Amino acid sequence: MAMSGGVDSSVAAALLQQQGHHVVGVTMRLWGGESDTGCCSVSDVDDARRVAQQLGIDHLVFNFTDDFDRHVVSPYVEAHAAGVTPNPCIECNRSIKFSRLSERADALGFDAVATGHHARIALTPSGAPRVFRGHDAAKDQSYVVHMLAGRELERTLFPVGDMTKDQVRDVARQLGLRTASKPDSQDVCFITSTGGRETFLGHRIPFHPARVVDTEGNDVGSVDAVEMVTIGQRRGLGLHKTEAKRFVVDVDTAERKVVVGTEADLLRTDLALHDMVWAGGQPEAGEYRVQCSAHGASLPCSVVVIDDVRVQVRLHQPHRRIAPGQSAVLYDTTDSYVVAGGLVSAASAWAASVGATA
Repeated sequence: MAMSGGVDSSVAAALLQQQGHHVVGVTMRLWGGESDTGCCSVSDVDDARRVAQQLGIDHLVFNFTDDFDRHVVSPYVEAHAAGVTPNPCIECNRSIKFSRLSERADALGFDAVATGHHARIALTPSGAPRVFRGHDAAKDQSYVVHMLAGRELERTLFPVGDMTKDQVRDVARQLGLRTASKPDSQDVCFITSTGGRETFLGHRIPFHPARVVDTEGNDVGSVDAVEMVTIGQRRGLGLHKTEAKRFVVDVDTAERKVVVGTEADLLRTDLALHDMVWAGGQPEAGEYRVQCSAHGASLPCSVVVIDDVRVQVRLHQPHRRIAPGQSAVLYDTTDSYVVAGGLVSAASAWAASVGATA
């Protein structure tokens, strides 16, 4: 049982124990630097250990700091340097929680891995196991665990997926667990609340000033660090005071240029996705719903398959452009379960994919 020190994983461990499983709590030590947010602080490890003591189960700490730096932190830094918006929490799930942890579980002889995510694993009408949305729509985390497929999908447990958050806290209070009233972690664990993203990145990559231009190429402002700008951003662009409301519609770190436009200029109907993972293993074109942020609404779309790892997505209605590097997850047309997920490609990659199928 992966125990982060939060209430969800604490209750998940208790539920598994009540169901008769032999449960061992595991806390992953991921970030070795300063942390006052997220789920990697010293106090979180201590909370997990004490909850395990309350439940009378063994508690282990696995040190995955090197893997975390290699697969999560370094790509996060590199993405910003390239003008791409990363999603480190999803990469942590992909590379650490459902890869590295599963490997360790195999080595130690465990037959299942559980987490406190608000998602469910159930069978589709055709009898195939899939990641379904959690019962609590406001806390649903199927988006961030969309990469589960194959054997990992079959041997992963989400004990609180059928519960609301209020029900989870009620159980924690009934059991007297020390995490019953602990607030949810909201931020990236290696970004401190005091230093923020700019301080973290500023110690690792050089920042470069950039021109801010409108969609016709006219200079309208400037930024001190193009690496800190993302699609849809509106503030901190040094726009001339006479400028109307403008949003970032493109970022070019190589040319050190940021393009701004109206809200209408942000609208797109097409997405190109790469690094696709299909829950059923086989790419399938057709009608789906696509979700492009952890708490955003899903949108109806049509999907054309380019190859095993690339697809074109056409939204049925225009939507704000999604920043390259963000995850896009495909759900079935009833918006119930995950079909696939991938990363949003840059505009150049979209043009190349269109050309490949023209």
